Amino acid sequence: MEPMDIVGKSKEDASLPKATMTKIIKEMLPPDVRVARDAQDLLIECCVEFINLISSESNEVCSREDKRTIAPEHVLKALQVLGFADYVEEVYAAYENTKLETMVLLNKNVPHAC
Repeated sequence: MEPMDIVGKSKEDASLPKATMTKIIKEMLPPDVRVARDAQDLLIECCVEFINLISSESNEVCSREDKRTIAPEHVLKALQVLGFADYVEEVYAAYENTKLETMVLLNKNVPHAC
């Protein structure tokens, strides 16, 4: 039996949007650098594997705390456990920034009483 992910597809079916990933790859490189399609595919596969690794370790951290929902703290701890402690501060800052942006968007879409 194949391992299943949350949405019911096998891990082999999991991927990231190719157009979005291609855009990110191009944005990270100087304009004169080209990336072969095979290299783009490999980078995308690496990203998927990284997400699987972090997700799995986050789940382990969550389970050790007898929790049923993975929280941001579990993801940050997973990064530390897996040797990515140098990224924790930057990841947390990005998380906080995203939370603020989401709150701003939600406040714009909520009708206010006059």
